[in-house]
Amino acid sequence: MTKEKEVVSEVEAVEAPVHELLANAPKRPAVGDVVEGPVVAVGRARIFVDLHPFGTGLIFGREYLSARETLKNVHVGDTVAAKVVHAENEDGYIELSLREARQALMWSEAEKAVEEKKVFELPIADANKGGLIITWNGIQGFLPASQLGSAHYPRVPDGDKDKIFVELKKLIGQKLEVQVITASPKEQKLIFSEKGAGTSERSTLVEKYTVGETMEGVVTGATDFGVFVKIEEGLEGLVHISEMDWALVENPRTRYKVGEKVKVKVIEVKDGKVSLSIKALKDDPWKVAASKYTKDQKVEAIVIKHNKHGALASIEEGVAGLVHVSEFANEQDLRAKLELGKVYPFTITFFEPKERRMTLKPMS
Repeated sequence: MTKEKEVVSEVEAVEAPVHELLANAPKRPAVGDVVEGPVVAVGRARIFVDLHPFGTGLIFGREYLSARETLKNVHVGDTVAAKVVHAENEDGYIELSLREARQALMWSEAEKAVEEKKVFELPIADANKGGLIITWNGIQGFLPASQLGSAHYPRVPDGDKDKIFVELKKLIGQKLEVQVITASPKEQKLIFSEKGAGTSERSTLVEKYTVGETMEGVVTGATDFGVFVKIEEGLEGLVHISEMDWALVENPRTRYKVGEKVKVKVIEVKDGKVSLSIKALKDDPWKVAASKYTKDQKVEAIVIKHNKHGALASIEEGVAGLVHVSEFANEQDLRAKLELGKVYPFTITFFEPKERRMTLKPMS
């Protein structure tokens, strides 16, 4: 080996450990990082924290005042966690915030609560027309009305928002078992849900039921998304709008009245909730339709709904197909030529009863 190669090898041998040391060396705290260290001095309205090997942290000024009640009990030698708000000021100190560190730790706990699906019993602090206000560890959160359990959901017959607000205000001061379902520190958004956070007593009731069971229940309330049915004292199940009938259901409130008895079938038992179906106890009209209709067949159908894709037309109760807007000049043309409630002649252009899908083309 030549002397030049030997020198290069020696340099590389020295540089390798240096690079490794630099790669493994701890990074200097940056703005936003939460750091921890012992208090080395307590001055007038300021606290000095040892952040070895990077220097000394300083809590002072506005940051000291915002946490002064906590800092009154801090002494030399105590370990504190704080958030970096300035990596290095003009005096060489790393400026820290105890208040922001506490918030960062709380948001970290909130994110962990989402992952672990922790249940908390928390009081309702306030209400608005959209839901309830809950404060958790100093962070204000929101529980949308749609995330309330069946026992607390406001059953207002006409869906009037002012009446819903009146019902929601009745919950102020009460404690509910809730879960954190969204925790976003960047957006300062904390969202709660009561669904799936039921008591152990409710869970015991739910465990008695199995998928496939049928029973008679009593309608206790109707919403935009379905009806609640009491199947025993202390336990209600939801019949989702999609499980109410094989035919299209526009407004659940017009189908059933509170106090009305209905037969239901259990279709899911999950997370302390029982999901019910009314249509599952009726014959599937698509099975009958499978033996009566085929592609390219001419049929008559009644227009039951307009949507952004076109119109839904029913060839018989519970069996409807899409008339696509592309068959017309535009959406206005479609609505003018296919009026709701009227019967028109169509040709079946696609028919898959197993998938409950059908498309129709208007006959010229």
